[in-house]
Amino acid sequence: MTDGNKKKNTFTIIKDDSTDGHGGYGAGTVSLENMSSIIVDPNEGKAYVDMDAMHARSSVERRVKWIRDRDEVQGGKLYWIVWVTVEKGENGPYYAGVAGSEIRVNREIKRAYKSMAEHVKHMEKSLKGQIIVEHMDEPSKKLLGDFLKEFKPEMWENASSELKDQLGMES
Repeated sequence: MTDGNKKKNTFTIIKDDSTDGHGGYGAGTVSLENMSSIIVDPNEGKAYVDMDAMHARSSVERRVKWIRDRDEVQGGKLYWIVWVTVEKGENGPYYAGVAGSEIRVNREIKRAYKSMAEHVKHMEKSLKGQIIVEHMDEPSKKLLGDFLKEFKPEMWENASSELKDQLGMES
């Protein structure tokens, strides 16, 4: 793989497909330009940007059949897809909306669980600047907080005390 083909860990996503006010195809669509997806993997103790999650094609989502019933994925490993929206405030860019959505993956039986309705709801809440991480387990919240803090320290500094408090990080 050449340097030009390497995936980059960036905090931008799919560029807007602007309709420039013409009101035609695509008018009224939601812009995801300021949203990124982070995979939190408490099994391996890491968090990383995976933009393929925006299309349900992240590395942890591939090669499994999705089941709507969590009980059918017994023994599945826990992962979180965290939808992070960045906004620009008076002090510069900051993590505005952060919402974590659970997935469970059992590679042995090639089955996985996720609630699409929850993922869509959390994406929407993140876009609206809401923080929804209270349902995440403590190790995962710590991984996420450490990742956000280290990835872009200036955005972490500008983030709300609500985000820092919910992730158990010092304000």
